[in-house]
Amino acid sequence: MAHDTPTPVDFWFDPTCPWAWMTSRWVLEVAERRPLEIRWHIMSLTVLNEGRADLDERWHRNLALRMEPVRVCAAAEQTYGPGALGRLYTELGTRFHLEKAPKDRVTYAEALAASGLDPALADAAGSDAFDTAVRASHHEGIARVGTDVGTPIVAVGDVAFFGPVVTPTPRGEAAVKLWDGVLAVAETDGFFELKRTRTRDPIFV
Repeated sequence: MAHDTPTPVDFWFDPTCPWAWMTSRWVLEVAERRPLEIRWHIMSLTVLNEGRADLDERWHRNLALRMEPVRVCAAAEQTYGPGALGRLYTELGTRFHLEKAPKDRVTYAEALAASGLDPALADAAGSDAFDTAVRASHHEGIARVGTDVGTPIVAVGDVAFFGPVVTPTPRGEAAVKLWDGVLAVAETDGFFELKRTRTRDPIFV
């Protein structure tokens, strides 16, 4: 592939996940230095974890709340097209992860308005009208990698994987170096997994 030909990158995210946020900022950092065509898609930690008996009631309540901004993203995508998702994700993530704003209608409406989208789409948070679209997008991502993963899912061309999970977000040449490593494993036939236990929380800088 020529160096100036954009590399297609499909990115599935749940806007409430801090780890997906870190990875998304890394991909955007790379896009400032390498030609990437980033296509944003929604997935849902709520859908991923539904029916799990090993999670207590507090976790199930939390997962129900996490579904709200995903629904708002689905409403925005259906109304404005997939190009709106990247802008909305940035505005939601900034509020959730950097400003520690609550997951409520006010926050969703503010993020929509800041994205140039109709703030009335915040009403989708409390409706199941877009759940079919959420599940379809979620399952499209999961079908690429299998069920024993989380968010984000990143696909480079025909190869998809969970992660990379990294903190803090690599910047500058460090971001490109990680990208080149991801491309290397994506191009390796039969490569499946590298993993180690996380020893720190997300670092938002």
